[in-house]
Amino acid sequence: MPQHSETRHLPYSPEQMFDLVADVKRYPEFLPWVSAMRVRKDGETETLADMIVGFKGLRETFTSRVEKLRPERISVDYVDGPLKYLRNDWRFRAAADGGCDIDFSVDFAFKNRVFEMLAGQVFGQALRRMIGAFEARADVLYAGSASAAAGGSNSSSAHNAA
Repeated sequence: MPQHSETRHLPYSPEQMFDLVADVKRYPEFLPWVSAMRVRKDGETETLADMIVGFKGLRETFTSRVEKLRPERISVDYVDGPLKYLRNDWRFRAAADGGCDIDFSVDFAFKNRVFEMLAGQVFGQALRRMIGAFEARADVLYAGSASAAAGGSNSSSAHNAA
């Protein structure tokens, strides 16, 4: 069962990063392997969405409930699809330099053992690519904004457990 947690520092405000992560309908524009999103419900505190993911000829639909506590936390819970479970948490904290510290964690397991083995083989690489896509999207959206802090160094500490 793949698990991962890490902390990243970005030169953007917690509100900006919250907005980026909460805007699930835009995921196909920048996240690798996400080919489509269908938002069933989108409210101030909760979103229900179907995400279609394709990888190496496989195509699956995941339904998730996204709970939003602005601007501190976003929690994603699995509703339906090929997984036994999925839990994904984002926490956004203001940093002294005006940027944001982001605590990210994900824990999931597939119902199908073949998918589980495949996921285990590429999990670290895929996760790094997806986290990098969020960072690159933040740079595109916010790098020139007045609320981005000067300096903009990315530092991270990561912990992996498989």
